[in-house]
Amino acid sequence: MRAELRKISPGAIESFNARRDTVPDNNNRWHYHDVVELICFKEGAGTHFIGDNVRRFEKDDIVLIGSNLPHFTKFDELYFREQCPNILVIHFREDFWGNTFLRLPENVGIKSLLERSKRGILVNGPRKQQLAHLMEKMLEVNVQEKLILLLEVLYLMADFKEDEKLLSSMGFASDYSQKEQDRISDIYDYTLKNFQRKIYLEEISEVATLAPESFCRFFRSRMKKTYSDFVLEIRVGHACKLLIEDHLNLKQICYESGFNNRVTFHRYFKKHTGLSPASYQKEFGLDKALPTAKRLSPQS
Repeated sequence: MRAELRKISPGAIESFNARRDTVPDNNNRWHYHDVVELICFKEGAGTHFIGDNVRRFEKDDIVLIGSNLPHFTKFDELYFREQCPNILVIHFREDFWGNTFLRLPENVGIKSLLERSKRGILVNGPRKQQLAHLMEKMLEVNVQEKLILLLEVLYLMADFKEDEKLLSSMGFASDYSQKEQDRISDIYDYTLKNFQRKIYLEEISEVATLAPESFCRFFRSRMKKTYSDFVLEIRVGHACKLLIEDHLNLKQICYESGFNNRVTFHRYFKKHTGLSPASYQKEFGLDKALPTAKRLSPQS
C-alpha cells in the first residue's frame, strides 16, 4: 500500500463534488488530497486513520477532514462480503468560492472551522441527524441549491463548535516526503494484518527498512506516539467492534484482539475508551444476560 496524492475533480458545471459511495474500498489506501472532505457514514463500520489518530467509526458518524491531512478508511470484512456501505462524501476546495469569501465578517466561523479541520473533526451532538439530512438532500437538487446546502452545512458545523472533537494531535505534521508517506503506509498495512499477535520490533523495523532504534525515533517523531501505543489503539478498536457484534464473550474478545491477558485488556480498554468492556457493551444496549460467574471484571 503506497501513499498517494489523489486529484479530485468536480463536474464540468460544479465547483465542488457531492456523491454517494457504496463500495468499501474507495478510501482504503493511505492518501491525502488538496480538498476538504466531509464524510457521513450512513451505513458501515470499521477503523478510521486520520493523521496520527486511530478510531473506530460506526453508522451515523460524520467526519470533516482538512486538505492535505493523510487518512484512510478500513471497513470491516463484513462490508466486503455481505453488506454494502452507504457513505455520503463531499469534496471542496477552501477557496472554491473565491479569495474574498472567507474574509467576510459573516464567515469567521467557517474560516475557523476549516482551520480546525486540518486536524480532522468528529461531529458529535444532536445536529448530526440534521447534517446527514442536508448532505443527503444535496444529491437530489440542482447545482445552485446544492451550493446553498453546502453553505448551510458549514454554517451549522461552525455554530456548534462545542459538539466537535478534534482527532489528530496538534503536533502532527502532514508535510512528509513521498518516501516517508510510503514508509508509514507500509507500517500501517503490516500492523493491520498482524496486530492480533505480538509484533516484534525487529520485524516492523524491517518493514520500514530502518534499524530498530531509528524506527522508534521515526515513528514517534511522525506520529507523536510510540509504536506500542499505536498497536494498542488498533487492538482496542478491534475489541470495540467485537463487543458491538456481541458474538463472543469477553474472554474470547480479549485474545481475539491481541491481548495476552484480561487484566491488560481491561486496563488499556478503559484507558482508551473511558469505559470497561462490559460498560461499553451496555452503552450499545448489548449487555448479555450471562450468569455472574461467567462475567469478567478487571479483577478476574
